[in-house]
Amino acid sequence: MALILIADDSPTEIFVVKKMLEKHNHQVISAEDGLQAIEKTLSDQPDLIIMDVVMPNLNGFQATRRLSKDPATQNIPIIIVSSKNQETDKLWGFRQGAKGYLCKPVNEVQLLTEINALLTTLAS
Repeated sequence: MALILIADDSPTEIFVVKKMLEKHNHQVISAEDGLQAIEKTLSDQPDLIIMDVVMPNLNGFQATRRLSKDPATQNIPIIIVSSKNQETDKLWGFRQGAKGYLCKPVNEVQLLTEINALLTTLAS
């Protein structure tokens, strides 16, 4: 299926989301902060990114903004998955270039629906 990058500083969160995705035949790579997410995106060119917001070095909003403005990565959809669940957080995430925004704890059905919709849009 797809190569998906999970950017989150919580090993537990990465483990949980990775299991959800692998169950549906996606390949998963991970990053522990926003800087690593940018590096891995440039080197591995994933099909989609799942981005936490609260991370060290470079937060998810900053990483999303950089990736969505870089010609080499601007077409890779980013779904923010965060505990920041205020409407202003969601709005800010979309303004940074995110294509989706889900709140933690992430619901498997919602996540996969969002992923499939974005991947289908890319394919067409």
